[in-house]
Parts: sequence; structure tokens; C-alpha cells
Amino acid sequence: MPMPPIDKSRLPSRHVTEGPSRAPHRSYYYAMGISEAEIHQPFVGVATCWNEAAPCNIALNRQAQAVKMGVKEAHGTPREFTTITVTDGIAMGHEGMRSSLASREAIADSVELTMRGHCYDALVGLAGCDKSLPGMMMAMVRLNVPSVFIYGGSILPGRHEGRDVTVQDVFEAVGQNQAGNMSEEALIALEKVACPSAGACGGQFTANTMACVSEAIGLALPNSSGAPAPYESRDQYAEASGRAVMALIEKNIRARDIVTRKSLENAARVVACTGGSTNAGLHLPAIAHEAGIAFDLFDVTDIFRDTPYFVDLKPGGKYVAKDLYEAGGVPVVMKELRKAGLIHEECMTVTGRTIGEEIDMVTREADGRVIYPVSAPITPTGGVVGLKGNLAPDGAIVKVAGMEADQQVFTGPARVFECEEDAFEAVKARSYKEGEVLVIRNEGPAGGPGMREMLATTAALSGQGMGKKVALITDGRFSGATRGFCVGHVGPEAAHGGPIALLKDGDMITIDAIRGELSVALSDEDLAARKAAWTGPRETIYGSGALWKFAQQVGPTRKGAVTHPGGAHEKHAYMDL
Repeated sequence: MPMPPIDKSRLPSRHVTEGPSRAPHRSYYYAMGISEAEIHQPFVGVATCWNEAAPCNIALNRQAQAVKMGVKEAHGTPREFTTITVTDGIAMGHEGMRSSLASREAIADSVELTMRGHCYDALVGLAGCDKSLPGMMMAMVRLNVPSVFIYGGSILPGRHEGRDVTVQDVFEAVGQNQAGNMSEEALIALEKVACPSAGACGGQFTANTMACVSEAIGLALPNSSGAPAPYESRDQYAEASGRAVMALIEKNIRARDIVTRKSLENAARVVACTGGSTNAGLHLPAIAHEAGIAFDLFDVTDIFRDTPYFVDLKPGGKYVAKDLYEAGGVPVVMKELRKAGLIHEECMTVTGRTIGEEIDMVTREADGRVIYPVSAPITPTGGVVGLKGNLAPDGAIVKVAGMEADQQVFTGPARVFECEEDAFEAVKARSYKEGEVLVIRNEGPAGGPGMREMLATTAALSGQGMGKKVALITDGRFSGATRGFCVGHVGPEAAHGGPIALLKDGDMITIDAIRGELSVALSDEDLAARKAAWTGPRETIYGSGALWKFAQQVGPTRKGAVTHPGGAHEKHAYMDL
């Protein structure tokens, strides 16, 4: 039933709609066909990352129209706007990937500026790709307005030679082709069917990981992240999201009432138990930063350490996002976590109910195929592990979902590369040796700049059948689709003089995901001597522009690679201006 009109006397949009002095502003709204009644209703920003860059974004425009219908039904005035997306799958493996992480900041900044400039009262954000999801949630928390997030949905799996395939299979097929194990004709046949629809990559890669986070953290309606992008049923979730944000305005429930330390811990639990992307170790601290909550990589990995892994999703497992949805989705996953006492039930959600109250309404149980019972998990600890040691004083992160215990310890000599391209060429030429630890440095947030993902290199290794015979560490990132023993986020990064900058070929490196260790067989005195002889960061080709600006501003990976002081340093609340 429609809610009665809401008093705008304390809402931001009063600055552009109320009183005689705002007549010029109202004239612009009349020019767009907005009625007098609509002008005096709450204004809801409906922000999308729609574009024609990739399939993950292409359905967002349609879904935004459904959101607007829901807002209108509840006596609100929706104002649609768009922001950018850099899509990792297409940016991967070349200079374009430097733009990816920086785009997260640009998305948050542009949404903030649009909301502030036009005095919108609330926000519904639609996003479909790796960095657009956290970027949109960061904007919600930064502004601290009534907010609802909605994911654009996953892509349907492709079908090839009787099995489901994803874009991960195509990346790995490139390695098989380079190794001479797959013909170019077979590669082309696979590439044409791997991505059959709109939507984000279908495994538990970064987009689907952060979609699960949006529900677990409370910013999205329960089960809204599950339905694939082509499903028309997604429009029902979109419409419901529009109505939900109007209820949040009425109740004055803002984003930071939902995003708390405890809700961040809930989100980290869901990442761990689903074998989610290591990128969550970057994005959860960044979201926390917007609220002024101290929650860094070590806090995330502490949660990972004692969370069982019980949802069997690609890349480490068998199934894709559509299968998780059909098994009951994130609500069933959280129900299992509650059975183990691993959920903070009192956390608020965008429904106006607590997580515990939402779980009480879940009738389905774990199916034992996609979602295992928490009492009988795939492995007793999470699919993502934090590491620390003299090679990573600020930490590092590795995804171990799908790996046996004896595959989670690796010691070998370093083979050092100064950038991803050098490593990829060595892999392509097979000029590396079994047992080596490939080190890719100067790929951190500042040193890259941009903290590129290394999927092209890791997929090539996997395609050559070497994914378990070598290890790889970097101060850059790995895609959520990466598998094999690949350690990312090594901090401090090389550009900031971290120990990874001091490594030489042949240094013996130990990666122990069971003990949480990343170390090099060098004494403190050896490292100090090398640091004294270090000539400084590697110069990049980016001397101006957005990537230069990002490199100057970006902070450490451990704290989310953010570019501004965050909520702890705020001097005003946007909603109260």
C-alpha cells in the first residue's frame, strides 16, 4: 500500500524544490516533465553503471526502469543517472587493467558528486562488474543516505562439449593453445559460446563475491543477488528495491545504520565460506573506511581463518552463481553460518528487519551439492587465507578453495619479474622452471599504477598444467577467477619500499597457507642492507592524468587502497546540511 507523502523539511532535496527562492530550480524540473506533486516528493537517485563496455553492465538500464517504478509507487521521485565502469575481463592482460581499481574510486566519487550537486535524498545503486559493486556501496556509506544496492545479476554459463563453461575456461584455454594442447579452431569455438548472455562472470569471482557481500552486509534485499541477469524476475527485485528505499527514508534508516563492524564481519564470513575472491580483502576495508570503521586486511583474514568453506563454487569448485541461486542463495548460506554461531543476527538490513529476523523466514536447507551443511564442510577453514611474515609485514592474501592441504605449502627459489608483461612472456615461452616462485612486483596501487590483476598469467600457467607446480606472488592482485597457488596484495608494495622490492633471483621463499606465513630466507640484517642499497621505486610512464593522480593519493593495500581520509575525518553529515 502506498505510503503517505513524506515531510521534506529535513531532507536534502528541499534545497532545490522548496520555497520561492527555488523557483528557477523548479523550472528545470518542469522542463523534464515532472509534475508539481512529484517536485515536492523525496528525490531518489537511481545510479547505474550501465554502458556497452561488457555484458555485466548491459542489462542495468532495463533494471533501473523497474527501480523507478517502485520508487514512484511509494510516492518518491526517481532521478536516474549513470557513472562509469571499467570491466576487468576486457581490461585484463594489458595496460587497460591499470584503470580498474582507480575506477572504483571514480565511481564512488562521481556518485557522491551527483548526489551532492542535486541534493538527492536517497540512493538506489545498480552495478554489475567487479569494481562497480564496491564503488557503489562505498558511495552509499560515504554519503550515509538511505540506500539500497542491487546487483545486475550473473551471466548464464556457456555450454561446450557437454559441460558448463565460463570465461575462466577461455583464459585457461589460451594457455592450452600456447602450450600446443589446443588448436586455434578449438579455442575460437570455445570463445564463441562461453558467455551466452548479459551478466557478470558466473563463477564466484569478484563480481559475484561482492554481490553476496551486498546481501550479507545488509545493503541489498535478501536473495536479490542471485537471479541471473537475463531473468525477468530480476525486475521484481529492482521494483522492490525502489519501494524499500522509500521505507528507509520514512524510518530514517541510513547506510551506516546498516554497515557496521559486525555487518562487515558477516560479509567476510560469506566471502570465506563461498570461496570468494581475494579482492574482498581489498574492498571490505575500503567500504569500512567510508564509515570510519577500522577494519583492515588482517581483520578480514582473521574472520577467514575460522570460517568453514562449504559452498562449492567455481573457480575452486564445480558450480556457478545460477546454481547457488537455485539452491537457495545467500539466505541459505547465512542460515548455515548461523547454525555454527558465526553470524551477528542483530545487524540491520534494508528491509528494516535484522539479519536474524530475515534468516528466521528462510525455509530451505542446504542441498548438500552446491551448499554443504556447515556441519560437514568441504574444508574446515575458509577458502581465502591471510599471510604475514618478513616478506609481507603488511600482509598478503591467497585463495585456497579447492586445494588439498599438501598443496598449501610451497618453498622455492624466487624468479623475479619487474612487471606482469615480463612474467607473461616468460610463461608463454615456458622459460621458467618447475618449483620456482614467480615474483611479479611494481604492480601495486601506486607502483603499477593501478594494482592490476594477473589472470592472463595465472590462466596461462594453469592451461600449461603448471598451476600446482609453481607458485606466484605479487604486490598486485589476482582475479576472482584465478586458481593455483597465487599470493596477492603483498604489502608494503615495491613502490613503497616493501621487502618484495628487495628480492633477487634465487632467494628462497616460503608460502605456508596453513600457518599463514609468507617469508624469505633472509635475515633482518640482510633485508636492511638491501633496503639501504635500494635505488627507489621503478619509474612508470604515467606522469599525468587520472592514473598519476590515483598513484599520488592511494594508500596501502592493507587498508583498502583508498584515496581520501574517510569517515573518521568527516566534519559534517551530508543529510543534515
